[in-house]
Amino acid sequence: MKIVLFEVPKIEQEILTRMVGDADVSFLEEKLTEENTEKALNAEIISVFINSEINKNIIDALPSLKLIVTRSVGFDHIDVNYCKEKGIKVSNVPAYGSHTVAEFAFALLLNLSRKTYDAYHKLREGADFSIFDLQGFDLFGKTIGVIGVGKIGKNTVKIAKGFGMNVIAYDLYPDLNFAKENNFVYKTLNEVLSESDVISLHAPYTKENHHLINKENISLMKKGVYLINTARGELIDTDALIWGLKEKIIAGAGLDVMEGERELKDEFEILAYADNAKKIEDYKILLEDRVLIDMPNVIVTPHVAFYSKEAEEGILKTTAENITAFMTGNPQNLVN
Repeated sequence: MKIVLFEVPKIEQEILTRMVGDADVSFLEEKLTEENTEKALNAEIISVFINSEINKNIIDALPSLKLIVTRSVGFDHIDVNYCKEKGIKVSNVPAYGSHTVAEFAFALLLNLSRKTYDAYHKLREGADFSIFDLQGFDLFGKTIGVIGVGKIGKNTVKIAKGFGMNVIAYDLYPDLNFAKENNFVYKTLNEVLSESDVISLHAPYTKENHHLINKENISLMKKGVYLINTARGELIDTDALIWGLKEKIIAGAGLDVMEGERELKDEFEILAYADNAKKIEDYKILLEDRVLIDMPNVIVTPHVAFYSKEAEEGILKTTAENITAFMTGNPQNLVN
């Protein structure tokens, strides 16, 4: 079988080559788009990451395709329903980095609660040792609302308990045994939003929970709440988030994902690969055009919560296993 893997840096190519053995494998560092489908023309298996948006046009351009392996938990970047119509299987990496992402959520939260980045920037840029505008707040005793209590959410609960936080949670399918073991309660979404000092999102993205956080329920939030999102950008209505920040309902936000994230990355690539590419300072101008990134009480990172050494190893291992399992007639981790 011909296999083509997109969005694979060179160091990962070496690892995956060893894992998949003697298969006919090609690697590309670029993402798969409608413009470069010829590079996978006869492929029966392709693998992509979240930046490759696999739509009907791409699927139709690959007539030999039998399996799409996404190296992510989420698969909203793939038209799974159309794949099903065409008899194309889609597999994902259902679990990786559950500790990794939960830890990063607290990295964002601690940067907001203790103004770590502000303190560093102030000292580095101005040799300013004054502290009076750097007062933070303790997590101990605060209430954190965890929305989505899967593997990542469960680790978030455990970390929060380690900080001495009071935990409340919302999930469509509450694990009552886990709640009892870890001394927290499930509540309705509106109750969690209205009672929490910190809200951390760990729900998968579906059409049903698009803009799960919106202007209507931001209005219910406790004034001064902090919002953390390491899940999917589309869970939050960006306009509503900006409104909540400006109205000081939301005191700060830590975002590893943003609505329209792929479009922002596309803009970077246009600049990066254009003739006479602009200098890095020009990228900063592009970033400043994004209101959220420019707000002083918002920390934005480029979708790196999953990216630890241990998580990467897990992703590559499961990806290789998904490919080899399909080739031997025992497909695994299918989402359609």
